[in-house]
Amino acid sequence: MMSPLTLDFSQAHLTDEQFYRLCLANPTVQLERTAKGLLVVMPPVGGESGNRELELGLDLGLWNRQTRLGKVFSSSTIFNLPGGGDRSPDAAWVELSRWEALTPEERQKFPPLAPDFVMELRSRTDSLDKLHEKMQEYLASGVRLGWLFNPQQDQQVEVYRPGHSTEVRSLPTTLSGEAVLPGFILSVNRF
Repeated sequence: MMSPLTLDFSQAHLTDEQFYRLCLANPTVQLERTAKGLLVVMPPVGGESGNRELELGLDLGLWNRQTRLGKVFSSSTIFNLPGGGDRSPDAAWVELSRWEALTPEERQKFPPLAPDFVMELRSRTDSLDKLHEKMQEYLASGVRLGWLFNPQQDQQVEVYRPGHSTEVRSLPTTLSGEAVLPGFILSVNRF
């Protein structure tokens, strides 16, 4: 099993613009940067994980297409988080007024905001501890609701909310978008 490669660039102090240019110069490499300045090189996912990721994001996209309450983003989108990291959730959603408050240039680059909602799906190459850290980084940056699907361990999903303990649910389950994604219900079978 190949895990993400983490490189310590914290002493290099890459600016947001330098990180953006590094990503543009390496379009075939999926990069992230933690709030501590660590550069994370993400390996590609396999067919099973890619299919699961798209299926979960598709449900979010269909709900948003009907409600038109925000914008949905794929795993290719990097968000420049207020906490200092540059992260790419497997699926994300931003409330429409927050998206429209960004300048056209901010929308073209890595949006300088935390999504309101994020979804992460653990693939075989992902360390669960690193994903837990990533979810905490999202919350610290302003994410209002997050779901971490873990098909590798006990078929479960973890629900993250600011100021609350992580809720762990066994699959199958039904998840609610709560006040963040009003009316969004996701029924998840076992993976």
